Amino acid sequence: MGASGHPPRSLSEQAYEALRQRIVTLVLAPNAVVDEAQLQRELGLGRTPIREALKRLELERLITIIPRRGIFVTPINLTDLQRLYEVRVNLEGLAAELAAQRGTAVHWQEMALILDQAAGLDTFSAAQLIAIDEGCHRIIYQAADNQFLQQTLTALFPLSLRLWHVALARLGDKKDSIIEYQHIVEHQVILAALQAGDAPAAADLMRRHVAAYQQYIENIILGKSAQLQAA
Repeated sequence: MGASGHPPRSLSEQAYEALRQRIVTLVLAPNAVVDEAQLQRELGLGRTPIREALKRLELERLITIIPRRGIFVTPINLTDLQRLYEVRVNLEGLAAELAAQRGTAVHWQEMALILDQAAGLDTFSAAQLIAIDEGCHRIIYQAADNQFLQQTLTALFPLSLRLWHVALARLGDKKDSIIEYQHIVEHQVILAALQAGDAPAAADLMRRHVAAYQQYIENIILGKSAQLQAA
């Protein structure tokens, strides 16, 4: 066991997490060529774990492997954003519904602790906001207690994160602290519904939350005024 009490990560898991982070945060930009040899040098890992990680990333649609041509980071377009959220808005709602029925006090204590990180902050860094959002969603996936749904949403979430980073890059220094605050408040309202075991309310709030943020990101990418509607 590692120092944290968790089993040590395999080399392929280490490679996957490192590559996923680079793609999601746009260090490896859409359409960029992925160089296996360079990755081996940079990550200090062998060929096998790198290739296992690449296969996993291909299944998650973060890279495209074209025989005899190379490996490329999957491009991003507006249609992909719309289709992705078309699926997520319903599956996230289902996860919240099941979580309200099956979740435990331990789950909601963990989610409350994550949201408490935002208490007293006037503004959030992109990394802080993303970590809070991802943490809340992952707890809900676990609380839903459906491995098939959890696996699907866990695979979809990095695609959403990459779109979020595209939007952040477009915003530059023009961050909107009101939007950031509202995003946290929406999670707090969802948490209250989950704690109350109100499955219909939790599902509806989550669907509205995801749909509103999809519209927010789409507006940024299209250069429109970015307004996030309250859930």
